[in-house]
Amino acid sequence: MDLFEDKTKSEDIAKQQPLSVRMRPKNLDEFSGQKHILGKGKLLRRAIEADRVSSLILYGPAGTGKTTLAHIIANKAKARFEQINAVASGVDELRKVIEKARLRKINSGERTIIFIDEIHRFNKAQQDVLMPTLEDGVFILIGATVHNPFFYLTSPLLSRSLVFELSPLKKEDIKSIIERALEDKKTGLGNLKIKIDKEAMGFLSSACEGDARRALNALEIGVETTKAGRDGVIVFNLEVAQESIQKKAVRYDRDDDEHYDTISAFIKSMRGSDPDAALYWLAKMLSAGEDPRFIARRICICAAEDVGNADPMAVVLADAAFSVADFVGMPEARIPLAQAAVYVACAPRSNAAYLGIEKAMKEVSSERVQEVPKHLKSASYSGAERLGRGQDYKYAHDYPGHFVKQKYTKKKIKFYEPQDIGYEKKIKERLELLYNKKIK
Repeated sequence: MDLFEDKTKSEDIAKQQPLSVRMRPKNLDEFSGQKHILGKGKLLRRAIEADRVSSLILYGPAGTGKTTLAHIIANKAKARFEQINAVASGVDELRKVIEKARLRKINSGERTIIFIDEIHRFNKAQQDVLMPTLEDGVFILIGATVHNPFFYLTSPLLSRSLVFELSPLKKEDIKSIIERALEDKKTGLGNLKIKIDKEAMGFLSSACEGDARRALNALEIGVETTKAGRDGVIVFNLEVAQESIQKKAVRYDRDDDEHYDTISAFIKSMRGSDPDAALYWLAKMLSAGEDPRFIARRICICAAEDVGNADPMAVVLADAAFSVADFVGMPEARIPLAQAAVYVACAPRSNAAYLGIEKAMKEVSSERVQEVPKHLKSASYSGAERLGRGQDYKYAHDYPGHFVKQKYTKKKIKFYEPQDIGYEKKIKERLELLYNKKIK
């Protein structure tokens, strides 16, 4: 009787799980998408089918099948599946799981797969805990992350793991997953009479932006909250689909093309003196969870590169925005970032300093490097005078206007060409006065 009750209880719990969990594929044939790594003849598929999987790092956006794939590998290998979330777990818990895996292997020979979700959250010390037993084959590690592992994981861990990148699911893949959920009578919604409009299917398949979990969650909530008609049919139309998904997810990942394209648009909007566009791309990045410090750094670079000395306060304000944003954190960080972005977008601009350093860098890399003239060399050590160091150097402050003409390079060079705009116009006028001998 107890066994019967346990089985019934287990089945009831399974029915209460979200549709996205119930519809999790059990094998590779049910798995949708990721043909670039799981297609016929691909390395990862061959390794899974041959039960020769070593430690893996699965990298890709949410809802693309990282956790599901880890379960499939464990089922195929008939291995114990231990799941850890890097956000909630510390070194002590990790060591306990590893020790259990070691004893399991010694006592019964059973293999263990340790699946670490959000493995990028582990610091170096936590990652180092994995190393000794990972090398000894005590367990198979499968790490999942939405961030580029080459930016977050240590070199020793990466060198012992195969890294596979998962892509957002295609619209056709999402459609296939939804259709399977509607047809499946055991774990899906197949026991209900559901009519889904073509427009609703298309919207749901694209609005989830490659996230199967998001699509199934929206489908489930839409079906469960829509009353059936007199004929017992639940109509899942476009209006229901829009309500169910609520808000279109911002397609943005800090390590993919969308990240670089958006920050590029942000910088070019500031450079192009369009504060409204700059605010839009700023809002997109912040809404998607971008690190405010990353955005602040780009504003600082733009202030120096594109505004430059036309308005020297731009880089000062950008630096201040970086400090304030870092200090207050989100959501308030959006305010100093917006202030700095708007200031930079509206400021007079000159890239003369940027072009100057580019020319200088090219000169140094392509031409013979100039030796420092003797009169400019350091004369602060004993014996410098005997070597002629600093001889005939003219101290600018000893002369009228705190300026005196002298050679600061052996070969004449010209890199900085100030523009007739903003404060840089004053700089240009001063340099012309100095070098045209109007100040003696």
